[in-house]
Amino acid sequence: MFFEEEVILFGRFVLTSGKESNYYINVKNLITNPKALKLIAEMVEEKVKAVGLTFDKVAGPELGAVPIATAVALRSGKRLLIVRKKPKEHGTGSQIEGKVKPGEKVLLVEDVTTTGGSVLRAAEVLERTGVNVVGISVVVDREEGAKETIERRYPFLPLITVSELFTHRSPPSAEE
Repeated sequence: MFFEEEVILFGRFVLTSGKESNYYINVKNLITNPKALKLIAEMVEEKVKAVGLTFDKVAGPELGAVPIATAVALRSGKRLLIVRKKPKEHGTGSQIEGKVKPGEKVLLVEDVTTTGGSVLRAAEVLERTGVNVVGISVVVDREEGAKETIERRYPFLPLITVSELFTHRSPPSAEE
């Protein structure tokens, strides 16, 4: 599925973390396919159940995680929270869309993580409101430090790792 949707691109890329990479995981190509998005939501649900996590709401940082969080919310029947990168400069000035109550348990989802920095910033925004982030689920873990960083504070639930992806297909050779 990852290769059919052109999710893994090869070349030279600068990642959100600032790191350079010779491949890019474009999960947005995958999550714009309704069948793939439904499958991702099912996989998140299975992973969460397997480790015994319960949650009241599901949250996703803008932009890539919003469709994933929406799909998980629809599947689970739990309310959705959207975490903005920065507070709105108009209206309520909120950094979180959706109703938040202190003490609620929130599952945070993300599309791809490299170092874990972006998703951890979203977790901090949520926790400042008094909610309890009970776990972080990501579609793809690039295996560049996110697991170790996230697991210091939260259960980490990747659906697939880059090394697992590459066992199904080798990166192209220099001649390709």
